[in-house]
Amino acid sequence: MIILGCVVGLWIVGKIFSIPLKAIFKLIANSVLGGILIFIINLIGGAFNFHIGLNVGTSILVGILGIPGAILLIILKYL
Repeated sequence: MIILGCVVGLWIVGKIFSIPLKAIFKLIANSVLGGILIFIINLIGGAFNFHIGLNVGTSILVGILGIPGAILLIILKYL
């Protein structure tokens, strides 16, 4: 009974912590994709002397907001 109780307790704790971990992994994956999008914008913009800084902040911004975040960075660059 003690072993069964420990297994059930570990399962419950695992379920509690798995939800925030999924959100963290999704944020990391989206940030990496945002960094790739900024890199592509810099490759294309290099022909027009246009560059957006590739750092953690801009990568997370584009990762969270997606394409509108990239457009926001382009607009902010022109301001």
